[in-house]
Amino acid sequence: MTTEPVERDSPAEIAAEHDEERPARKLSRVPDRVVYFVALAVAVLVLKQVFFPFAKGNQFYLVLFLGVTLPLVFLCYRPRLRGRDDPGWTDWALAVLALAVGLYPVLVGYDDFLNRQGILSPLDIVAGALLLVLILEATRRTTGLVLPIVCLLFLAYAYYGGFLPQNWGIAHAGIDFSQIVNALFNDASGFYGTPLDVAASYIVLFTLYGAVLNASGAGQFFVDISFAAFRRSRTAPGRTTVLSGFLLGTVSGSGTATAVSLGSITWPILEKARYPKENAGGLLAASGIGAILSPPTLGAAAFIIAEYLQTSYLKVLVWATVPTLLYYLGIVFAMEADARRFKAEAVDVPHADPWKLLRRGGYHFLSLAIIVVFLALDIPPFAAVVYATGVAALFALIARRHDVRGWAGDMVDALSAGVRGALPVIAVCAAAGVITSTITKTGLGLELADALVELAGVLTDNGTVILILTVLLSAVAVGVLGLAVPVTASFIIAWVVIGPALETLGVADAERAMFIFYYAVLSEVTPPTALAAVASAAITGGSVLGTMWQCWKYTLPAFLVPIAFVLTDNGAALLLESDVLTVLWVTAVSALAVAALAVVTGGWLFGPVSLPVRLLFVPAALCLLYLEPVPIAIGAACGAAALLTHAVIKRRTA
Repeated sequence: MTTEPVERDSPAEIAAEHDEERPARKLSRVPDRVVYFVALAVAVLVLKQVFFPFAKGNQFYLVLFLGVTLPLVFLCYRPRLRGRDDPGWTDWALAVLALAVGLYPVLVGYDDFLNRQGILSPLDIVAGALLLVLILEATRRTTGLVLPIVCLLFLAYAYYGGFLPQNWGIAHAGIDFSQIVNALFNDASGFYGTPLDVAASYIVLFTLYGAVLNASGAGQFFVDISFAAFRRSRTAPGRTTVLSGFLLGTVSGSGTATAVSLGSITWPILEKARYPKENAGGLLAASGIGAILSPPTLGAAAFIIAEYLQTSYLKVLVWATVPTLLYYLGIVFAMEADARRFKAEAVDVPHADPWKLLRRGGYHFLSLAIIVVFLALDIPPFAAVVYATGVAALFALIARRHDVRGWAGDMVDALSAGVRGALPVIAVCAAAGVITSTITKTGLGLELADALVELAGVLTDNGTVILILTVLLSAVAVGVLGLAVPVTASFIIAWVVIGPALETLGVADAERAMFIFYYAVLSEVTPPTALAAVASAAITGGSVLGTMWQCWKYTLPAFLVPIAFVLTDNGAALLLESDVLTVLWVTAVSALAVAALAVVTGGWLFGPVSLPVRLLFVPAALCLLYLEPVPIAIGAACGAAALLTHAVIKRRTA
């Protein structure tokens, strides 16, 4: 199946322009070759660490990893949003300096460097300070100013905390500059802490897997099979978009990139079906963001959840299963209503027979299944994804057995491209070490968590109401934080600040981790930023603000479902942390709540829905999501009243 792309900027350009990460340079041959081979060497280093880890320990590997990837940021990303593509002499100088200070602990003798922990030499302090500046600059180049400013505020708090009034809960003795550098540079909680460890041990490997999967033709296959799955109808284009978004997310892992790739293929079809530009853009953005929520790859923060909770990545995938289904169910409900409300037209789309497609390209699903199977066999995720990558490459070789040289070139290119694609996340994870280290050394996280709970306690002394208010405040806080910083950084900051507050109120680890994760991701579709919606509007040519609100409408159920995780004990069933019977009825009730929300936002239920009926569905949805018998009964009664009222109004106007 082939479709004509839209007559606008290329998908890659639009994705780069509107992603949470800044656009990378288009390098000329010489710098591109330098970056290509260094990135390829990093890929080899990462794969080597999986099977033959360094005898000096994991932190030694992280020092090497950061030391060779940080210079690439200065070559691949501009100091300003617009400017020359090739790096200038300052970029090369910064890259060389980053290489020197990044590898400094190894160059001066790694064991001796570790032995100086807490009593760093003047040269150690200079090298650590320079590395701090370079990491903040790399983060600024890749994600903008906000995260570096946040890091500087945390550093200022660490240094000047002793000057705060001592009766303030957040006051502390203050940490001198040498000890700050020591905590960042020669301590497991700083630059080389959990965030960078996750980036170097998991995220890069999954990025490599996605690049190899894409090079094997999986992306086009997933779109083709989605088109072939639905027959000619007014809702088929919308259904195809949603299914394609879900499948493409396994290749991309980026919400904005998935939305743009999806839009370049499906927007012409949606346009022929007479979808309004804003509705189509909102649907593309909502479907694309699902890439970060959907097993088996999920987003980078999911790996951090597994590491923080010291649990298996498979368990995190299991936790995400039902919420992902509810997320896409909400989109499908809203899309079905929209297609009927604005009278979308059926479109003939040329496509192959689905069974022939499956016979020819169904092996693309196999590598995804292998990840889950290997995880179930207790194979570590970093090894499982390498095996899955090998399977994807092997099947691609079988499919291209008459062009082995071309296959080999594509696979090598994919390894290099995978590392280059992970550079922004690596910079963010290194910078996140500044925040986590400061919070660890000062105890700020617990103080802020206590303040959050106390704020809710000021309004009431009822334990249930305090939990509800704390959850709502937390949801707003994570959402607002996510407007300013990338998803990974948003999760890390929220986990160390908001996580303890929810733990104080008795929320279990799985529920609070997934609650924070989902709100960090959903900030990507929240006005006024909603970068995926902005990118989708660039594809469709629709109003940016209108596209944002349509996207928010499609994803509204997903904003409320995570709250159900933490409000009641039954919420754990949504994460499959309960018996089968409880999981079934909780999922069914939540699906009804999602359907009720779709009626509220879409205004359609076998015909237009009047305002009074929509207002009745609001308490129905909210009560159904409070997964206890009495609220569920109230919600069911409101839903029944809404249905009866709608039937009466519809009969009178017939």
